[in-house]
Amino acid sequence: GSAPNKIRELFAYGLKRKAEIGEENVFDFSIGNPSVPAPDAVAESIAELIKEPPCALHGYTPSPGAAGPRQAVADNISRRFGIDATADQVYLTAGAAAGLAISIYAITNPGDEIMVIAPYFPEYAVWAETAGCTTIEVPAHEPDFQMDIDAIDAAFTPKTAGIIINSPNNPVGAVYTRESLEALAAMLREREEALGRPLYLISDEPYREITYGIEVPWVPSLYARTIVCYSYSKALSLPGERIGWVYVSDSADDGDAVAVAVAGAGRALGYVCAPVLLQRVAARCVGEPSDVAAYAENRAILTEGLSALGYEYVEPDGAFYLWVRALEEDAQAFSDRAKEYELLIVPSDSFGVGGWVRLSYCIARDTIERSMPAFKALKESYEAKLSS
Repeated sequence: GSAPNKIRELFAYGLKRKAEIGEENVFDFSIGNPSVPAPDAVAESIAELIKEPPCALHGYTPSPGAAGPRQAVADNISRRFGIDATADQVYLTAGAAAGLAISIYAITNPGDEIMVIAPYFPEYAVWAETAGCTTIEVPAHEPDFQMDIDAIDAAFTPKTAGIIINSPNNPVGAVYTRESLEALAAMLREREEALGRPLYLISDEPYREITYGIEVPWVPSLYARTIVCYSYSKALSLPGERIGWVYVSDSADDGDAVAVAVAGAGRALGYVCAPVLLQRVAARCVGEPSDVAAYAENRAILTEGLSALGYEYVEPDGAFYLWVRALEEDAQAFSDRAKEYELLIVPSDSFGVGGWVRLSYCIARDTIERSMPAFKALKESYEAKLSS
C-alpha cells in the first residue's frame, strides 16, 4: 500500500488537478480508461435483464460462474478459433486482473519463478510476489519490441514455472507475430523436456480486439499448455464493471487438472462468483465488435502531432497506448516536468525499463488535439535548457 501503482497514482493526481483547474485544462494520458461508449447491445441487455426477478438476477452463481455464460464464452472461442473449447475449462473472473492473479497462483509453488517480457504491466510482479514467486524480467527486442527468444531461453532456471505474455501489448502496443510465438512454443517444449517439468504460458489478452490491420494469433493453437486471461474492459468499454474470464486450453494433457487448480486458486484468493449481472451481459454481448475506428483515428492524430514536433515513438499495432522516448534519461523526471504543462504521462520505470513514457490515447479526440501546444512547450523547454 505504501508503494502505489504509478499509473493509478498519476490518474488520482489527474482527478484532483481537474477539480482544481477544470477538466478541459488537464491532458490526462495516464490510464487505459476507454472514452468510446459501450456498444448499444450492452445497455439493451442490462435494461432487459434488470426486469427479471431480483433473487434470480442478483443471486449467487457457482464459484466459476453460471453455466450459461461459461458456455457462451466457450462457444465463442470455438467459433472464432476453430477448436473445441468446453465450458469446464472457463472460469469467469472480476476482470483480467483477477484472472492473472488466479492463474499465477494455480501453476506455481512458493519459490518458483515467473518470466515477464519488459516492458510489462507492473501488476504482474505484484501478483507473482503474492504467490511467493520471483519475477524474472527479460527485455524485449528493440526497436520492434517483439520477444527476444534467445534471451528468454537464456533466462530459464530449474525454478521457472512459466511465462506471461501480453499481445497486443501494454505499454508498447506491439503485437507478437505468429513466427515469434511459434518460436517461443518450440523453445518451451524443448525446455520442458530439458527441465523435466511442465512450463505454462499465460497469455494476457484484454486488447485482442483492438488492432490496426494485423493478426493476433490464438496462442493455445500454438502451445497446448496455455492459459488465456481475457477481459471485456477494453473490448466492450466496461473497465469499471470488472468482468472477464480464464480459459485453460482443452488441448493440454493436464488441462483438466489445471482447470481444477484455477478454480482452487480462485477460492483461495476469494475470486469466486464474478459479478452476476455482468456475467449475463457478457454472455449476450460476447460477439459484439469493438469500435476500433475511434482508436485508430486517435492514434493517427497523436502520432502525426508528435511526429511534427520531433518526438520519437514506437508505432503501435494494437491496444491504445503510445510508447514515446523521454527527452531525458530519467523517465520519472520527464513525467514530473510534463506535469508542469498539465500533461499526465506515465514514466516507463514501473514497466521495467527506463527512458520512455506511455501515453494512453483512448481519451477524447479533442483532448489529444488540444494537448499539442503543451507537448510543443514541453519540448521547447528541453531545447532551451540545452542551448543555455
